[in-house]
This record gives sequence, structure tokens and C-alpha cells, in this order.
Amino acid sequence: MRISDVLRVKGTQIDTRVRRLLAVLAEHRIGAVVVSGNGTSVDGIASERDIVRALAERGAAVLSEPVTAIYTAQVRTVTPQTSLEEVMRMMTVHRVRHAPVVADGGLAGIVSIGDVVKSRIDELETERAALTGYITGTR
Repeated sequence: MRISDVLRVKGTQIDTRVRRLLAVLAEHRIGAVVVSGNGTSVDGIASERDIVRALAERGAAVLSEPVTAIYTAQVRTVTPQTSLEEVMRMMTVHRVRHAPVVADGGLAGIVSIGDVVKSRIDELETERAALTGYITGTR
């Protein structure tokens, strides 16, 4: 399975405008947004973790700062051809929960660790069903 399969199920709508980061995260029940000046480039990513760290360091005043003051500029990206195994490894090694998907030089979507885990579970269940059908002779 590849990331393109995950995006096909999840969809690719991404809010690249982050003026009201907290409202967007809460409204859409998501953990991160891609920061992009033009809607296609990946300039950074702003996550719940970024907000918590900034609040701990600078207090509530951070809520009035621009997202660019708290976002993560070094973003780990994937492509639609990236395998789930590679994404799982990257997320584990670099301790990230979200990865923008870049295709043809632009932003194609974003996948979360939850998306990756769900896809892997679905993949395992399909394999198990196929194996069970083979063993019981129903396939």
C-alpha cells in the first residue's frame, strides 16, 4: 500500500491559511495544518505540539502571535508513491505525527499517523480474511 491509497480514502482538502490556527484545528478536529504562502508550497507545519510548546515557553501572549512564530519549518514530506512502511519508519524515527504529501512540486494532501495506522489495520484485516478464506476453502 502507498500513501496515494491513503489520500484516496481520506481526501485532499487542506486549509493552507492558518490565521486562526486554533479555530481551524478545533473546527476540523485535526492536529496540524500545512503553512503555505501560496497554497501549493510547504513552508512549514503548525501542530498542536507547536502550540503547546510555545504556550509553555511564552505564555498566553503567544495566542496573538502569527503562526509563523510557532510553526515547524523543517517538514518531513512524503510522496504519493511512498510506502506505508517508509512513512511509519519516518514518523517513528523523527517523532512526527503529520506528513504533507508533495506531488508535482506542490502540496497534494497531508497524512497523519492515524491515517497510516488505519490503513495498515485495513491492510492486515484484508490479508487475514484472504488467508482465512484460503485455509477454510471458501476462496
